[in-house]
Amino acid sequence: MKKLFIALLLVTGLQPAFAQMRFLPKFVRKMLFEQDSSKHSSFFILPVLSSAPETGLEGGGSALYSFYTDTLNEGTRVSNIFGYATITTKGQSRFSLSTNYWTPQNKYHYTATVSYINFPFDYFGTGNETSKADLDRLGQKRLRINLTAEKRISKNLYIGITAGGLDYKFTDKEPGGIYQTLQRSQQPGGGSILFAGPSFVFDDRNNNTYTTKGAVVTAYFNFMKGMFSNNDYRGGLLNIEYAQFFSLSKKLVLGFNAQEQSLVGSREPFYLLPALGNDEIMRGYYNGRFRDRNLIAAQTELRYRITSRFGIVGFGGVGKVFNNDFDLDGLKPSYGLGGRYFFDVEKGLSMRVDYALGEQRPGEKRQSGLYLSLAEAF
Repeated sequence: MKKLFIALLLVTGLQPAFAQMRFLPKFVRKMLFEQDSSKHSSFFILPVLSSAPETGLEGGGSALYSFYTDTLNEGTRVSNIFGYATITTKGQSRFSLSTNYWTPQNKYHYTATVSYINFPFDYFGTGNETSKADLDRLGQKRLRINLTAEKRISKNLYIGITAGGLDYKFTDKEPGGIYQTLQRSQQPGGGSILFAGPSFVFDDRNNNTYTTKGAVVTAYFNFMKGMFSNNDYRGGLLNIEYAQFFSLSKKLVLGFNAQEQSLVGSREPFYLLPALGNDEIMRGYYNGRFRDRNLIAAQTELRYRITSRFGIVGFGGVGKVFNNDFDLDGLKPSYGLGGRYFFDVEKGLSMRVDYALGEQRPGEKRQSGLYLSLAEAF
């Protein structure tokens, strides 16, 4: 599914000239060009337009409101509220609202997300070697609610709980494809899931928005239970993620990131299987093209801060999905380049544009992706 992303909010190297253009609304000048060394809140809007044959024209955008819950203590981390919404000319829509909230002195950390998708979904089957020829387009409606609450128990350690729910509904847009080979136990029509479990975090980063040194390790296990008569799944999802950052010079930062996911239990629905590829790790792959019971991926990113406002990055990584035993065969590459515009210099908040390449499977074009997002990939 190819898309052409057009950023309606273009930021160029003509920053000094634009900063003097008084015809721009005051809030736009402040959002884009004014440097504020105080701990005031900030607001950024990113309108986006896209087009694809299966959706028609898609319009909408995202917005990020960032703030500190405590402006007196230097160590309190940046909190934010992020919203995203689009609608297409063919009646599809996407919506997400989330928050990442740090209490004064980082004693507690809370996150909350509610998202809804009514959007086409391409199903390729299960495994690390799926074929584009098997693409089966589905209609998808998905509601997701996720909550976490964590308490600091020592300088850099947090423990907490996660909880939430999922509801999926799928319709087959092209009968006769690979989707119809799914067994009833894999719940091709969708279903509802409730989940809850413990979480653990080690975090000694010097900054949670633009890290130049330190590490963060996040681990959680969600116990999952299917709801209603069409979903008898009982199992869980283990997720472990690690990131480490090294300051090589005043402007140069090297970052490493790795993630492992495992779905346990029997009679698992296909839509719960870990999937390779998103705008944070294994960029360049359609999310859902490769999915299985286990996922492992790692990447590195070299970040160069050209000025306080602009930066460039180069990144590369490998990853795969697998059913049981892991081996090095079949590791998929991910690599690319990106640019950064820091709309809030004090908080280290950026708009990023990344272009990534993946593997080229026999008889197919090389997989790739263009990503326009707010905040760093990790």
